[in-house]
Amino acid sequence: MHNVREVVKDLYWVGGNDRRTSLFENIHPILEGISYNSYLLLDEKTVLMDTVDSSIASNFMENVKYVLGDRDLDYLIIHHMEPDHAACIGEIVSNYPGVQIIGTMKTFDFIDQFGYKIDGNAIKVKDGDSISFGKHEFKFISAPMVHWPETMASFDSLNGILFSGDAFGTFGTLDGRLFNDEVDFDREFLLPARRYYTNIVGKYGMQVQRLLKKASDLDIKYICPLHGPVWRNNIAYIMDKYDKWSAYEPEEKGVLIVFGSMYGNTEAAAEDLARRLVEKGMSNISMYDASKTHVSYLIADAFKYSHMVIASATYNLDIYTPVKNFVQDMQGINLQKRIAAIIENGTWAPKSGALIKENLEKMKDMTILDNSVHIKSSMKEEDIDHMDLLADNIIESMK
Repeated sequence: MHNVREVVKDLYWVGGNDRRTSLFENIHPILEGISYNSYLLLDEKTVLMDTVDSSIASNFMENVKYVLGDRDLDYLIIHHMEPDHAACIGEIVSNYPGVQIIGTMKTFDFIDQFGYKIDGNAIKVKDGDSISFGKHEFKFISAPMVHWPETMASFDSLNGILFSGDAFGTFGTLDGRLFNDEVDFDREFLLPARRYYTNIVGKYGMQVQRLLKKASDLDIKYICPLHGPVWRNNIAYIMDKYDKWSAYEPEEKGVLIVFGSMYGNTEAAAEDLARRLVEKGMSNISMYDASKTHVSYLIADAFKYSHMVIASATYNLDIYTPVKNFVQDMQGINLQKRIAAIIENGTWAPKSGALIKENLEKMKDMTILDNSVHIKSSMKEEDIDHMDLLADNIIESMK
């Protein structure tokens, strides 16, 4: 059974929701599910914007056939070749063998690599090119590394619609609600949107900034992303979030505390610091056990907050493994401009603190506070003054 929604006159959402896949890119947990968005324009020519993941291919093809009716499909625009958006290229070409496929030069390299046969029906576009489909003229906007090298966006000047690829997307199913003003975005989608951006696109802040600059020259009235709600108002809100995230500016003054504890002693020290911070007036705290929390959630809050405390046991003369994964992921995702503090624990040869510091120093514009706390096995009376001083330093650094 088809399930479509009209975005504006002659433009339809023909995507779907996936509640069965448990890991996005087989890495990131998506308990909230995810939508795969595709859009179909009925003009003098018919134009499909992207396809979907193979998990919802059958529903997607029903939607496309229903909207087209007895018309043929003239064009398929590929904004992004990642398989969660391009897995149905084969089905589209099989059902509509005359379809012309529009993409960047790199798009067609990837089409060949994935083994899709398109019989030479390729239209290669570059930044600034335009194609008219009747009343609607699309301008193509190169957006490499947002978040693959072939990625592009397109802009329909008639309706002011930006088809943004993976930009402005989010985890989470739509549940019948297509538009941003049909959901409570802050309550339902802000955390998934932040986790999606920071873990999927976060490494490429400079490239996102370039796309935002190009977008600032457009009269955007709608944003149609490949995941999540379509934006038809309050567009400045999501633009501002992307500007902050891609510039690595924290959203809030607050403290992320990530600890790795084998037997509870490092956790107790982290708890002690959290209490002291609250008593001194800083209650905007998120605290996570790295052993029980997927690293994608830690990365999302590392982008959110201005400060972080990393508390780690020493393990095999190294950083405790789950904490080490977090620190290395922060490096890999290119996080910058944060203030960090360290709590180290060890029984006979404490090493974690020095190694955390060494890793943080490799990251751009990271400030590491003095007065790291060094605990031997468990926190004792002689550690109290050190912990209190660290709390004071964190509070002072926020002024």
